[in-house]
Amino acid sequence: MKIRALLTAAALTAAMPAMAQAPQAAPPAAQAPGQDKPATGAPAAPAPAAAPEKKAPPKGEMAKAMVKDAQGKDVGEITFEQTAKGVVVKGTLSNLPPGQHAFHIHETGKCDAPDFKTAGGHFNPTKKAHGIMSPKGKHEGDLPNLYVGQDGSVKFDTFAQNGLKLKQLFDKDGSAVMVHTKEDDYFTDPTGDAGGRIACGVVEKAQ
Repeated sequence: MKIRALLTAAALTAAMPAMAQAPQAAPPAAQAPGQDKPATGAPAAPAPAAAPEKKAPPKGEMAKAMVKDAQGKDVGEITFEQTAKGVVVKGTLSNLPPGQHAFHIHETGKCDAPDFKTAGGHFNPTKKAHGIMSPKGKHEGDLPNLYVGQDGSVKFDTFAQNGLKLKQLFDKDGSAVMVHTKEDDYFTDPTGDAGGRIACGVVEKAQ
């Protein structure tokens, strides 16, 4: 028995230097609180792709109209921009009577107060009936009604479609925009029963 114990002790003594030199596993990396533990051997998640940069379409031909009332006071400005699908019409107006008012493009670029009759009828080169609700309509100068607030102001964006081209508004006698006393019913020919004319602006090419 003493001999066996001596042999075992000798074997352990010989193995100790080798055990001391064996590489040990590296401790796990520190992990942020609340972070899920990654799966052993799983590849790192790829970084999210950057969103494509949005590019605005190039500006089309532009025009504007400075609108005045029957007393010659400034009412606001209306702008026009030609696009592939039609003409974008934007405006900011004030000092108008509250309520609904018809709004049209007229055939002549002349706004003589107080009745603005010099602007002629609606812009209608294709000789159609008035109104988007008319089976034989509409005039290319027909636009949606304006809804003026109690403070007398309105801001709007709309579209003039049905083939209107901005360059058509610059024919030999020009064109104008008109605000009427009443709303357009969208079908009565030739004016939509829109009543008198209360504000007018000559359409001009934007600089």
